[in-house]
Amino acid sequence: MDLTRLRLLVELGRLGTMAAVSEVTGMGTSAISKHFAVLEKEAGVRLLVPDGRRVRLTPAGHRLVEHAVGILARVEAAQAEMAGESEPAGRVDLVTFISVAPPIVLPALRRLREEHPRVDVRLIEHEPDQALELLQTGAADVGLVYEYSLVPRRFPDTLALHRIGAEPLLLAQPSTASSGGRAMTAERLRELSDASWIANSRGSDEDELVQRMCATAGFAPRIRHRIDNLDVVTSVVAAGRGVGVMPKLAAARRRGVTHTPLGDIGGVRRIYLVSRTGGWSWRPIRAVGQHLRDAARAVLDDVDETPLAASDERG
Repeated sequence: MDLTRLRLLVELGRLGTMAAVSEVTGMGTSAISKHFAVLEKEAGVRLLVPDGRRVRLTPAGHRLVEHAVGILARVEAAQAEMAGESEPAGRVDLVTFISVAPPIVLPALRRLREEHPRVDVRLIEHEPDQALELLQTGAADVGLVYEYSLVPRRFPDTLALHRIGAEPLLLAQPSTASSGGRAMTAERLRELSDASWIANSRGSDEDELVQRMCATAGFAPRIRHRIDNLDVVTSVVAAGRGVGVMPKLAAARRRGVTHTPLGDIGGVRRIYLVSRTGGWSWRPIRAVGQHLRDAARAVLDDVDETPLAASDERG
């Protein structure tokens, strides 16, 4: 049903006469009558009946007026929301990877709830490959994904990126290793040529990172374990069963484990906010993104301050 015709019907219900409707809308009574004739065809029921020289609403007409009031109110609320004239409201599905949840995602959502309680964020945990699929299909609205500087990722052109920062990479080793806190060198890395390396099972990025990193030291690593849970990775390292690369945010202190900075040998992990092209123009998504970036400032390096709305040009 056409919104203009619904508005005319609401005005007739409020004012009572076609002449009064004509006066407040500036539309001739003949044109108003034609609109009502079309509206009756759209509704499939008689809405008006003659009442002397006037018309009156039928019971169906009165009921449609009740519906129309609610419909028009929701349309006006939607227009105000899209124009940024009201409090952001709506559901946002956020897909993220696990290691940024405690230091970035949860603090951001606590602050978001305080400032924008009508934004309902629902979390989905996935590695970047699966997260990008969800974003492309519309199963998620915004995501946090990463790439290693040694293994750049090709992002689909249908997605808009905004880099929020980077973090250094560390090598988790059993504390019995003579690593200390010094940055890793190719010579010291070569001492781990016979070690059992740990990678995850949900993507190829870590395999490629370990392969490229070890190649600089002149050997091919033996990836013996595939573990997704970072706490379990730490336990395996503490037990002396393997070594693995960890981003700084995931490297919790634990007895029996030493974290050695990889420096230029390992590069950094870059973290991005991702949404479909045009997504940042919707205020709830933009509010979520802004709070995630604010939380990232406390824990990441090189945080990008470019306004989120501009990131549809690919950051």
